[in-house]
Amino acid sequence: MQWQDWLARLDAHDYEIAREVLQRGVAALAFVAFVSTLNQFRPLLGEHGLLPVPELLRRASRLRGPSVFRWGYTDRLLVEVGVAGAVLAASVVLGVPQLGPPWVPLVVLLATWGLYLSIVNVGQTFYGFGWEMLLCEALFTVAFLGSQEVPPPITIIVAVWWLVFRLEFGAGMIKIRGGREWRDLTALMYHHETQPMPGPLSRQAHLLPAWFHRGEVLGNHFAQLVVPFLLFVPWIGSVPVGAIAAAVVILTQLWLIVTGNFAWLNAITVVLAASAIPDSVWHRLLPAIPVDLGADAASSPLWWVAVVLAASALLLVLSWWPLRNLVSRRQLMNASFNRWMLGNAYGAFGTVTKRRIEIVVEGTLDATPDDGADWREYAFKGKPGDVHRVPRQWAPYHLRLDWLMWFLPLGRMWEPWFEVFLLRLLQADAPTLRLLARDPFDGVAPRWVRVRAYHYRFATRAEFRSEHARWVRTLEGEVLSPASLSSVE
Repeated sequence: MQWQDWLARLDAHDYEIAREVLQRGVAALAFVAFVSTLNQFRPLLGEHGLLPVPELLRRASRLRGPSVFRWGYTDRLLVEVGVAGAVLAASVVLGVPQLGPPWVPLVVLLATWGLYLSIVNVGQTFYGFGWEMLLCEALFTVAFLGSQEVPPPITIIVAVWWLVFRLEFGAGMIKIRGGREWRDLTALMYHHETQPMPGPLSRQAHLLPAWFHRGEVLGNHFAQLVVPFLLFVPWIGSVPVGAIAAAVVILTQLWLIVTGNFAWLNAITVVLAASAIPDSVWHRLLPAIPVDLGADAASSPLWWVAVVLAASALLLVLSWWPLRNLVSRRQLMNASFNRWMLGNAYGAFGTVTKRRIEIVVEGTLDATPDDGADWREYAFKGKPGDVHRVPRQWAPYHLRLDWLMWFLPLGRMWEPWFEVFLLRLLQADAPTLRLLARDPFDGVAPRWVRVRAYHYRFATRAEFRSEHARWVRTLEGEVLSPASLSSVE
């Protein structure tokens, strides 16, 4: 009887809704990630991409980690992997595997994790973002939450809290140890304007008064440096401390979603933080939800408990490296300590860019590439270009080319992929042009391209009333003088 009582303590009957949110939410974002891959991977990394995976496989003695492409890459195989991953993720969103025994969602989610891990491990700089490894770790972790036939295991629920803690506290410590602007509370006087891909409300957020921005920074420090500890305190008396902490994290992430475009980083943080809200709190908010939603679930079978405990032990052991990193003076940001992308270190924006420099690519059909030529600008889908255009909301979809363009003026100007990108424009390469919002030449190859740097800033309210432009831009200089196909090849 004592053994059965001990096993029963591993069942988190009050977290049925949390399990549904975790599994379906993480799977939904995995679906978005696979769709993003199907749309963008081949022109960026395919057989004829900007950084071809076959070339990586030829020159790399060892890949970043396991991948189904280790034994050879083809664009067709990439499509098969992407479609399979999207189908598996969609099945979890619809709740189909969760209707069976607990091993069914386990296998489906682990397969989804393996397929996406395969993509990330050959994705090079285009997949070098923290939210890639975060999605991989989340898929692996929520796979062990089981199905509706068993209660959610408390050890995996706590593992998700630990993941949120690393994500939030790691980001907070990166900021405190980073640029002075986070300590003097001025960071968000710049960030809304200089972030990689502003959204439709970013300008309005930037134009808020200085006292509000200082309050934003203080709120950010509180949400990332204090609140994460409270996730591990579900209740104090009748007060749902963990749920309140989760609500703070969720609200701050929703503000980031409204004011920017950070792929699925904020959305997955919302999903993971919701794991700290028990069913009884959901019942208080929505009385239609039964207070004893998971009370009738049968106890977990011994074999499933053994699987869950083994996974929990693995996650616990792997936690040593990110824990050590959190207290290190040389804290790493968005680092994976193993080839499986489990137990990672997270963080973002340790320093904030003060001036926004945009790289603008132009082309011309004229034979003579002087200033009198008809230079036309290539328009990107997400990054600023036309000063009158309202920035779009793209997140949680990830525009990989646009994000990499933001890094170019930050000391990474002549990355190999950018040179190939210019070559593809001179060739009027159709797959590459589909990554853009507009080809100014409608498929005709330009004779020349040039690259210029502009300083962009948000227009003031008075400037907007006068010019109806959302940005004001000033030419900083020419980065690349006019180049033809013969000079780039």
